[in-house]
Amino acid sequence: MSTVEQFGYRQELQRSLSFSDLMIYGLIFMVPIAPFGIFGGVFNGSGGMVALAYIIGLVAMAFSALSYAQMAQAFPMAGSVYTYAGRGIAAPVGFMAGWAILLDYVLVPGLLYLVASSVMNGIVPLIPVWGWVIIFVALNTLVNYLGIQMTAKVNRVMLTAELIVLAIFLVVGVVALAQGKGTAGALSPLYDSATFTLPVVFGAASLAVLSFLGFDGISMLAEESREEAKRLGRSMVAALGLAAILFIAQTWVAALLVPKRAEALAPGANTDNVFSDLATYAGGPWLAVLTGLATAIAWGFANSLVAQAATSRLLFAMARDRQLPAFLAQIDPKHKVPVNATFLVAGVSLVLGIGFSLVEGGIGILGSLVNFGAMTAFLVLHVAVVNHFVVRQGSKNWLAHLVVPVIGFAVLVFVVINANVWAQLVGFIWLGVGLVVLGASYALGRKPTLPSEVS
Repeated sequence: MSTVEQFGYRQELQRSLSFSDLMIYGLIFMVPIAPFGIFGGVFNGSGGMVALAYIIGLVAMAFSALSYAQMAQAFPMAGSVYTYAGRGIAAPVGFMAGWAILLDYVLVPGLLYLVASSVMNGIVPLIPVWGWVIIFVALNTLVNYLGIQMTAKVNRVMLTAELIVLAIFLVVGVVALAQGKGTAGALSPLYDSATFTLPVVFGAASLAVLSFLGFDGISMLAEESREEAKRLGRSMVAALGLAAILFIAQTWVAALLVPKRAEALAPGANTDNVFSDLATYAGGPWLAVLTGLATAIAWGFANSLVAQAATSRLLFAMARDRQLPAFLAQIDPKHKVPVNATFLVAGVSLVLGIGFSLVEGGIGILGSLVNFGAMTAFLVLHVAVVNHFVVRQGSKNWLAHLVVPVIGFAVLVFVVINANVWAQLVGFIWLGVGLVVLGASYALGRKPTLPSEVS
């Protein structure tokens, strides 16, 4: 089994996570019931072919998952794409990849807290949105501070709860369809000749693909896994596949329940409450409340919990290499977690959540920014696979080390080009700031470097 000492580091984090722990972590990060919250947008964008959109999204992300698996086996350390790009290409490139994905990782917890708090405020209006933000941040920070084993235990409970709610929706939905409440053909979520065009489907797929972001967070736990490095990669692929099955099943049933397809597909139609309306149509108001509450808790507690853990590990890895302030690399001696990084993520999430809760349209603004960084970092990941295995090592495994990353790169270029204009603008500004920080490091004589491998 590869060790971090082999690459010039000390083993400071606690190796306690099993294959199932890693897979559950990835599933929680992707949120098994994520389509509950974005179904309307994907349905409208895909012309009703939501299952097809998610299948294309799965294929798109599968190439990235396979590239992650290759690099996780080569460099089994915390830091994810920061580590892979730094060691697979060069330390300065690793810094920029880490800087890029920070835009996603730092903003995601704040967005999740804000969305969940807004939903909870609708259910319990006595507590303001900012009050729910504080509650969620405090709970997650406490769990993460108590150690990765505590986080893993909570993940198991939350995954079970999400799957129970999903099963209830599927059973009620299928019963409703059997009672004649469906108006579309059984295969219409997969293919509808009346609405099918490549631009429509691929445009919707660029939104659906975002539901799969999170499988990569598993790589942040490389130094806390007790499994062999290759099983770390397999857990990413397994989590991605299981999430896809759950996404396709629930959106297929939901799509068949849309009672007035012409109105649902009308330009400019409000899609925010589509899933809630479908739940009410299928089973009554109780099902709408149940799915809404489950979505809020899944995003505000479960998903935010693992997002905070992943972000703190990225900060830890970059600080350990002296590419961020050294205090972020401090490990709590009792709980074996990057304590300062954990609290910093909590503080930033608190400020973002409360701040954007006071801004009209804050969820939309924040949501448009969170994915550009991840897509950009994934592009660098694919380049790192080719450079490390083919250019440096002369690998003849053309499928895994050339074909897969090249196709994955091309798919992601398409997604980035079709991203929200605001996301593109802020994303490039963020990358520009990163280049300035990198240039300042060079000017101060602090060229990014990584510890050498120990033979």
